[in-house]
Amino acid sequence: MSVWRVVRGVRAGSAAAAALVLALAGCHGSGPAVAPETGRRWVGTWSAAPQLTEPHNLPPEPGLTGNTLRQVVRVSLGGDRVRARFSNEFGTSPVTLNAAHIAVSLGGSAIDPSTDRALTFDGKASVTIPAGSAVVSDPLPFALRPLSNVAITIHFGETSPAVTGHPGSRTTSYLQVGNAVSAAELPAAVQTERWYIISGLEVLAPGSSAAVAIVGNSITDGRGSGTNRQNRWPDELARRLQADPRTADIGVLNLGLGGNCVLRECIGPSALLRFDRDVLGQSGVRWLIIFEGVNDIGRAEGPEAVAAVARELIAAYQEMIDRAHARGIRVYGATILPFGGSFYDSPEREAARQEVNEWIRTSGRFDAVIDLDAALRDPANPSRLRPEADTGDHLHPNETGHRMLAEAVDLALFVEPSPRID
Repeated sequence: MSVWRVVRGVRAGSAAAAALVLALAGCHGSGPAVAPETGRRWVGTWSAAPQLTEPHNLPPEPGLTGNTLRQVVRVSLGGDRVRARFSNEFGTSPVTLNAAHIAVSLGGSAIDPSTDRALTFDGKASVTIPAGSAVVSDPLPFALRPLSNVAITIHFGETSPAVTGHPGSRTTSYLQVGNAVSAAELPAAVQTERWYIISGLEVLAPGSSAAVAIVGNSITDGRGSGTNRQNRWPDELARRLQADPRTADIGVLNLGLGGNCVLRECIGPSALLRFDRDVLGQSGVRWLIIFEGVNDIGRAEGPEAVAAVARELIAAYQEMIDRAHARGIRVYGATILPFGGSFYDSPEREAARQEVNEWIRTSGRFDAVIDLDAALRDPANPSRLRPEADTGDHLHPNETGHRMLAEAVDLALFVEPSPRID
């Protein structure tokens, strides 16, 4: 039975979204998604949290309509059967995929033509995604290696002027005029460091496999990591998990959004509003890391507002914990990094950060604590990032800092017995 289509008109955080997540748990939400004949189930291997693309991040000329877009993603978990997610959830009119292909990336715009496969949707090569909706392709046999780069190439028909995407790709995409969906290379393509329409890739994995979802802001999204280097801290964590035989069956889903807030819309929907889609709506999630809150604190103005944000963040964490626990997901709290010397720096904001971090460490509400603050703070000045881990803006870690964040995660957190979500 095909499960490619998602109900029209569902927005993240709405009551309809919550109901849809539960209704689809047996096909492609987090939860069972088990193939009874094999004992295997669908698990997310790559993700990008969708948002409404801001005007300055829209696709460059020649635009998407009628043209070909090749996008490269780094997966975490491997497998022999895949399906892909495509989102028009923030569109104002339908988006038509005339064709969508997946292939092994050879670097740049090049693919290995021998691996090029066409995705289908309810058995058809094309699909039209209504405004406010998303689709999942049919299962496709495909040899996907762990930690490999794959190219998803789309030939678009008509598209929406309001584009669903993920501006913080830190990976080059290639936009070429006309239909070049199976081309070995796209030499005439315009390049852009954005992702559009794609939002996830899943593999059919053994029943013991699962994924860890990471909800965060620009740090998790990869600010400070290297373009096309795939060394965001979730990427580095995926490498560590794959290198350890105890955890090699775990996928990593990066659900960071640059500029994102927990409590309100800053850039993209708030963490609370997108929680159903971006966490509960993923396939095979068994663990969740919450590493978000610095933008809420940093954007608050005045001592009373800052103090209120600290209290509200704690309440929001508790709400997310409860919602995840109701689905059998273990939740790990990550402490907020220092921001002394940055444009967020002030005595009252530092006090709020300390208050929130103290609650994360001592409340007992999280299943475990990942103390990223302790890992990256400067021992000589604990309100600041370690100099060797700082991009220079005193807020975002550099490539060394991203590696240090991943190394601060105890892999035993993913080995100890956890509640099954099946």
